[in-house]
Amino acid sequence: MKKKINYSVVICLLLLGVSSCNRDLLNPIPQTSVSDASAFSTTTRVQTQLLSLYGALKDGNLYGGRYVIYGDIRGEDFINETSNLVTGSDVWSLNATNSATAVVNLWYYAYLTINKCNIFLDGMEAGGSTIVGAETAAKYIAEAKLIRGLTYYSLLQYYARPYADGNGSKPGVPLRLNGIRGVGQSNLARSSVSEVYAQVLKDLNEAEAGLPSTYATAADNTTRAHKNTAIALKTRVYLSMQNYASVITEANKIVSATAPFKASTGVTNQLQADIATIFTNYTTTESIFSMPMTTTTGDFPGTQNQLAYYFSPNTANGGVGNGEYSLNPRGIIAEPTWTATDKRRAFVKQSGTGAAVKNWLIKYKAPSPFTDYVPVIRYAEVLLNLAEAKVRSTNTVDAQAVALLSAVRNRSDAATTFTAASFATSTDLANAILLERRIEFLGEGLRNNDLVRLLQTIPAKGTVPAKAATDAGYIWPISATELALNTLATDN
Repeated sequence: MKKKINYSVVICLLLLGVSSCNRDLLNPIPQTSVSDASAFSTTTRVQTQLLSLYGALKDGNLYGGRYVIYGDIRGEDFINETSNLVTGSDVWSLNATNSATAVVNLWYYAYLTINKCNIFLDGMEAGGSTIVGAETAAKYIAEAKLIRGLTYYSLLQYYARPYADGNGSKPGVPLRLNGIRGVGQSNLARSSVSEVYAQVLKDLNEAEAGLPSTYATAADNTTRAHKNTAIALKTRVYLSMQNYASVITEANKIVSATAPFKASTGVTNQLQADIATIFTNYTTTESIFSMPMTTTTGDFPGTQNQLAYYFSPNTANGGVGNGEYSLNPRGIIAEPTWTATDKRRAFVKQSGTGAAVKNWLIKYKAPSPFTDYVPVIRYAEVLLNLAEAKVRSTNTVDAQAVALLSAVRNRSDAATTFTAASFATSTDLANAILLERRIEFLGEGLRNNDLVRLLQTIPAKGTVPAKAATDAGYIWPISATELALNTLATDN
């Protein structure tokens, strides 16, 4: 996927928060836009519609930036530096309201992406499949379902109670599965958390069946969905549901029983020898799925959406960003078992002296217009998902779990190798895996998910007190726009 292309198939979506056709929000390309009737009339147009779904997913307000950023700043490892509501100071403070920029925009762009997927699937059923042929149609449909499933999963992480709270019985989000092309289709009650998860898994299972095993280029293997992409995402979804047996079943498809761990089918996904490589060469086999960015206008995250803008210090302090969030000196960087010789320490940069010292995450280094690829899921996560599932399902210091954890740690910290003797109990091993996730995926958006799936308290940070799972603000309220337009919607 070289370029973000969004043909204007959707007209005005009052449902999604616009009261009139807004070209900036809908991202049409007027000189090449086509009517709904002809959008699926040629193979080129069908392919363009398919690629536009990736373009919607990677918008800076969704997986191109803010979804990932919010997942980190809700946790305890970052300190807000600017008190700017536009860049999520209320998200960091855990007091975002229904009308907050983050709450309204993430909902809008997620449902815009879902609606584009639904319209695409409707168009394929109405004739697009005949145009491109059955084999190609099956692959395209699978890609659309994976994007829709991932987006619904992502909504659940902010706007719904965790699956563990009531075994999925609490209200989820409205489950829209048909394309909306006009007004008057807003009213839809929220499905339960378990119903939405069931649809996510249905989409991912059907995606796995229809997706290609591999593509011809490393770029496509990273930026377009293949079978291993669906499998990897299912390990994440099942982990969020605490369905550890299914995490193991899925992970075993792409993780060998012993080291060196790698996928034996499809794309040969595996850890890279040096973690720094992943954030300079964006298309290695560790990057199972990433959002690509280029310098082409409209093909980078856009103003105040970029990961480097938020996490990297400003140029005066040797960075490329705006320094919106520094690293909490009492957070993960203070962890004594994260040794000074660990290669991941190179992602931490210090500025200032004395009382003015601050630490910053410089994992993302591309200057404006900020063209770092945004990681969606890496092979390291699959390994740690499997390790945690093995421990929690057996309640033992599982040998494979130890080996998987050690593979991730030892890749960056050659002086540390875990063995069964490193852990007195299964709880100690599970905690070590969670700790490793905080180190390995710092700035990659997983911290919020890890806290809430286990109903853990969000720890205090700076001036923000701890937030227990039963406290208001543990999850977000429903978007004010949705509540205004959908009379069947209820708030959290």
